[in-house]
Amino acid sequence: MTYQKTLDYLYNSVPMFQRIGGAAYKEGLDNTQTLDEHFGHPHRQFRTIHVAGTNGKGSVSHTLAAVLQSAGYKTGLYTSPHLVDFRERIRINGKPISQEYVMDFVERERGFFEPLRPSFFELATAMAFRYFADEQVDVAVIEVGLGGRLDCTNIISPDLCIITNISFDHVQFLGDTLAKIASEKAGIIKPGIPVVIGETTPETKPVFMAKAEEVKAPIFLAEENDREDYPGVDFELKGIYQEKNKRTLFTALPLLKEAGYHIDEETVREGFAHVVELTGLMGRWQKLQDNPTLVCDTGHNVGGIQYVAQQLMQQKCRQLHIIIGMVNDKDISGVLSLLPREAKYYFTQASVNRALPADKLYELATEAGLHGKAYPDVKSALDAAMKESLPEDFIFVGGSNFIVADLLNIEH
Repeated sequence: MTYQKTLDYLYNSVPMFQRIGGAAYKEGLDNTQTLDEHFGHPHRQFRTIHVAGTNGKGSVSHTLAAVLQSAGYKTGLYTSPHLVDFRERIRINGKPISQEYVMDFVERERGFFEPLRPSFFELATAMAFRYFADEQVDVAVIEVGLGGRLDCTNIISPDLCIITNISFDHVQFLGDTLAKIASEKAGIIKPGIPVVIGETTPETKPVFMAKAEEVKAPIFLAEENDREDYPGVDFELKGIYQEKNKRTLFTALPLLKEAGYHIDEETVREGFAHVVELTGLMGRWQKLQDNPTLVCDTGHNVGGIQYVAQQLMQQKCRQLHIIIGMVNDKDISGVLSLLPREAKYYFTQASVNRALPADKLYELATEAGLHGKAYPDVKSALDAAMKESLPEDFIFVGGSNFIVADLLNIEH
């Protein structure tokens, strides 16, 4: 099979959450443990850091990887979802896994995993862990896929756990209160392993404290950390929300040093300043052009959009244009209520089955007091926005990972 045929096979023969949503979600770790045993428990061959949370876990994971790379560690990075190519999920020192490895892995192991019927994420996780072991990484930063307790990354024994924050997302699986969601995310807290909590609320803090106490895990709240070890650090990721991620990282770094990692100030500054170049991160307040300014961001739930909206309202421009699409399992009305009223809107839909139809989003947005038109896909929405913009305008594209993915596929 060619690389493209291998991907088509993966996407179509194992259930993929990115494409079909809930039907791809498999609760429990049975498949994961069977796969892990088959591949020889590869995650035991390298050190790991585990990162969970509703928002910010991608930025925190990439920045940690950038710092570790700058410190000279051969660093694996496992994240999801991908925006342009599956290989973005599995990287070593910023370089994506090779097409050949993906093809060989699937071809060689099909006979084993087909009867098992794993989910796409279970299979991708097994591939990542085996690849990192084969390539003899020193350490891998592992981002949780969904939740924590039953996520298939939760078989690792990391040096450090990080939970960035909790807000409402994937409520159909994780629970419909912040405390229930926190309880699922807290499932990555392990006996004796330090955990950093980026943000808490009155509902989530007691959940984290109780879990840490139960398993005797040292717990560190970033909100209570007023250390400024790296004054004036240049953080390449510029969204307002990155300030909280920065504090989470500043709380985590001394704990990694205590765990024996050799990280000095120079490597921290280098990592923070060059996250994108070192790790290939995309879609975090990413500027794609000037005159008019074009920016995209993958924030896609109320917790993420509140910071995006705040940032949009601070933009100095003649006219703000917002291209937005969402998937159908999010809190649509909650997101729409946060967006600036004075912008010109281009309601659209991503090229995935879970996309909320553009005309439906247009109806809901109109009821919420937003004004604009519906477009069948991201390209037609972008073309319209470019046509209606002057050089001093600002165009924002977002609302969903998949909208940003479609945009970046146009750009590429």
